Amino acid sequence: MSARILILYYSSYGHIETMAYAIAKGIESSGATAVVKRVPETVPEEIARKNHFKLDQTAQIATPGELADYDGIILGTGTRFGRISSQMASFLDQTGGLWAKGALIGKVGGAFTSTGTQHAGQEMTLMSLITNLMHYGMTIASFPFTFAGLSEINEVTGGTPYGASTIAGPDGSRAVSQNELNGAEFFGKHVAEITKKLSA
Repeated sequence: MSARILILYYSSYGHIETMAYAIAKGIESSGATAVVKRVPETVPEEIARKNHFKLDQTAQIATPGELADYDGIILGTGTRFGRISSQMASFLDQTGGLWAKGALIGKVGGAFTSTGTQHAGQEMTLMSLITNLMHYGMTIASFPFTFAGLSEINEVTGGTPYGASTIAGPDGSRAVSQNELNGAEFFGKHVAEITKKLSA
């Protein structure tokens, strides 16, 4: 059986959603199976619509208990003042039972994020996600500099050694760049290759 990797995300405006599917493409290119799911929205629908949230996302809603069903888990959420979104935090706060049973020990984990501007807390958010994965006892996959786009300095771009990332722009109007999409795909393939080795 091929390794199964869950990409679990929260996306207000679609940038993290776009990154999630690019990561899935990389996972699938390695011969592993990618499953894209999202955490529940906690903002009332009226307020979400008023603030132009992207509510037409097709990914199914995940449940905390199902995390144990995968060989690897990649978490993605936008940055909120240098920390993870409350939606992702609420979901992870419900996984105490999995932690208590050691259900995720030895599985592979990774992270990705988005910010409105450069230097707006991407690495802090990624490390916060990674901290959760480490408390589960998971093996963390970094984003290595063998992806040349991590060294790109001729354009504004996301990407860190701690995980894939994108920059949405102060008003959220910037689309995920080609370099960021390539990075997300590379990251997905990298995580999948490590997962396959450890689950063989």
